[in-house]
Amino acid sequence: MFDIQVSNSSSIDSVDFENIAFGQVFSDHLFVMDYDDGKWQKGRIQPFGPLTLNPATMALHYGQAIFEGMKAYRQPDGGVSMFRPGDNIQRFNISAVRMCMPEVPEDIFMQALVELIQLDKAWVPNNENSSLYIRPFLFATDSHVGVRPSHSYRFVIFTCPVAKYYDKPVKVKVEFDYTRAAVGGTGAAKAAGNYAGSLYPTKLANDQGYDQLLWTDAKSHTCIEECGTMNAAFVVNGQMIVPATSDTVLAGITRDSAIKLAQDLGIDVVSRTVQVAELEKAAKNGTLNEAFGLGTAATVSLMSTIGFKEWDFELPDPATWTIAHQIKDALDSVRLGRSEDTHGWNIPV
Repeated sequence: MFDIQVSNSSSIDSVDFENIAFGQVFSDHLFVMDYDDGKWQKGRIQPFGPLTLNPATMALHYGQAIFEGMKAYRQPDGGVSMFRPGDNIQRFNISAVRMCMPEVPEDIFMQALVELIQLDKAWVPNNENSSLYIRPFLFATDSHVGVRPSHSYRFVIFTCPVAKYYDKPVKVKVEFDYTRAAVGGTGAAKAAGNYAGSLYPTKLANDQGYDQLLWTDAKSHTCIEECGTMNAAFVVNGQMIVPATSDTVLAGITRDSAIKLAQDLGIDVVSRTVQVAELEKAAKNGTLNEAFGLGTAATVSLMSTIGFKEWDFELPDPATWTIAHQIKDALDSVRLGRSEDTHGWNIPV
């Protein structure tokens, strides 16, 4: 289906797979497909390397760019499976529509993933704490200075072996001043600009000793929405509470997986609006038992501290937690092929 140019050399032998820095080591090939004259052109797989862009490329000026993040895992029989790629493809196209970009046909997208990962299968780590991170992205390529949707686009997929995103529990701060997304905005899309806008307030939090932010709603800053680059979950009085998705909260694949697995495990789980005040009250009266992030890169990331306006709440010792560990173990067991995939989430490559 695609043109394939195999790399003449590989850097895989120089990679220490037991000590991989997240997002800094890249596999040998990437997939590229252009959109011109109102239709998608034939895709190609080529050696990983720089892309050549005109200085007037519209994505660089007006931010018309989206991306996704997904993973592939080594299975017990040595094979490789992608985790819920169909859901990522659907969300990618939802983002494309919101950003006035052409949707990528789902069958072509899936075939590109399969062929690219098959070619670079050796890059999928054997370490159960590691995986192959997959980054599809789409950006405007018209050479034009003027605000309008581009007429041409480039779709690219590359992969990289990764270990844990966070190697220890994270300290988070509830954000009361800055906003990640507003109603009617692009918060439900994985638009590149969403992340650019988060960098400065996150830096301010880093300067104060926090790792990430708990974003709140733009109108009143009274409701918890997301945690940095992840969805969030809290355990209060034994109940797992996950902020509901909306046009300001990304519908995370890991979030959805965690909710379904919690239900399978008989955990009391609910998705609803979460007030900052109720979270702070639970922290003060000792009923906030656990807090963790849920994301493709971060998987299940434990929180050690939540910073409110006037004080920091130190969560109980994670060794005493039950729900976050159950969710992580169940998620790992499915993705790594150690338990039955009752939801049909794993797609063999």
